[in-house]
Amino acid sequence: SPKHCRNFWWTCAPQAAARRRAMARRARESPSIGPSWQFLQCFGERAPGEEVQEADIISAVEFDKDGTHLATGDHGGRVVLFDAVEREQMEVEPDERPSASNRVASDFEYRYTTEFQSHEPEFDYLKSLEIEEKINKVRWCPASNGAQFLLSTNDKTIKLWKVYEKRVDQMGDFNVRGKNGENESSNGALEIAQAEKVLREAYKRNGQRVVSRLSPGLKIPKVVSSIVVPAARCRRLYANGHAYHINSLSLNSDCETFMSADDLRINLWHLDRANQSFNIVDIKPDNMEDLTEVITSSDFHPTHCNIFAYSSSKGCLRLGDMRDSALCDRNAKVFEEQELECTKSFFSEIITSISYISFSADGRYILSRDYMTVKVWDVNMESSPVATFQVHEPLQGKLCDLYESDAIFDKFDCTSSSSGQHVATGTYGHCFRVFDLSGDKHQLLEASKLPFRPTAAAEEPSPSLTRGIFSRSSSGVDVSSSPYEQMDTTQKLLHLAWHPQQQIIAAAASNSLYLYFAP
Repeated sequence: SPKHCRNFWWTCAPQAAARRRAMARRARESPSIGPSWQFLQCFGERAPGEEVQEADIISAVEFDKDGTHLATGDHGGRVVLFDAVEREQMEVEPDERPSASNRVASDFEYRYTTEFQSHEPEFDYLKSLEIEEKINKVRWCPASNGAQFLLSTNDKTIKLWKVYEKRVDQMGDFNVRGKNGENESSNGALEIAQAEKVLREAYKRNGQRVVSRLSPGLKIPKVVSSIVVPAARCRRLYANGHAYHINSLSLNSDCETFMSADDLRINLWHLDRANQSFNIVDIKPDNMEDLTEVITSSDFHPTHCNIFAYSSSKGCLRLGDMRDSALCDRNAKVFEEQELECTKSFFSEIITSISYISFSADGRYILSRDYMTVKVWDVNMESSPVATFQVHEPLQGKLCDLYESDAIFDKFDCTSSSSGQHVATGTYGHCFRVFDLSGDKHQLLEASKLPFRPTAAAEEPSPSLTRGIFSRSSSGVDVSSSPYEQMDTTQKLLHLAWHPQQQIIAAAASNSLYLYFAP
């Protein structure tokens, strides 16, 4: 029964309370200074005053399961791939190597491998709608037979790509003279025709002897050299599954199915069947005037193939179990933090809309990112998050300006380390923040070769404990001295990813990809 499944999956409330008390005790007794982040690499660094093309802006970043491969997607519909190589085997590039004074003890670096055009701009003539080529999400699939597979999507179409090493042979010794005329005749075609005539006539007499006389003049083309180059080929095209813009892709732990979500529906696909999908969530009302919320993000549980989570524009997280029913209209759990009536404003619904969710590596916690905060939810506790980190609190008084510039609708990603002790998310000024779940030392880093700059260093207020919840105290922030005062909201760092096994963060700032390493 569903109740039995939930009891099997979740522990009892007293155990969850004990874990929250242990987390609070670690925060008080063992404050952490956080990892010491250092610059590792940069791809596509902008020159001072260089104008960035819209098509070159990175829109997706993703590591594969073991961090050996890294993929990025951009607004131009391209997917760029990087491979991890040992440091001594990598060619030295002036814009990709850290200086000797800032060298880190990393065993490997990333090297550009290849890129390919994943999506092209299209036009829907039935709806008179232009479909952009922008890559919304990239997800790696399990490798097979020495080839890598990955999913990429724009607003409407999902594609499965195979990336493999292709052997290209270079042929030589043709029966045509070169420009100098030394080796072969310029009338090669005439010579071949004459030779064929002689052979037909000699067939009746003694073909062997005639062929032996003609063989020095006829040459069989042969392979002179061969090179191995990376190539990409589209294996599947999953189209016509969504009527609205696709915002999420998530591969299931069974490595056979994946989930895609748009504003009103979530579909379940099989990797081998591109012409069929199953609708597992549908929140579209009979009358669109009754629509009150939309789906903003979704993610599969990392180990349980039947568990998935999705978020809504109301700031609500829902956990679904596909063992309960084929259409998961009834949610197994709902995670929502009630907002006080006295704190609501015109912008409340906008800033509480969740833009991104992700399970932790062990599946115990769910990360959610809205405009103002990053929240960490325990799957055993629905009433409130176990940790809340303020990201844009100094911008609380500038919501009107942010609304007029549409910056308030920016959607930031968030990611967690493999240990689950650190959370990272992007912000403005081409910066990102790393939060420590077990301490009160959080870091603000700039996407540049000098991530820690004196102007960006700001003391963080200590977390206050309220009902076992970590949160930033609003009264402890001096907005006038905050680095947000100098941050440009047009320079936003929306997308970043954490290496699944190492302390490496890949952050996309405009058209540049920065990698940082913590020894």
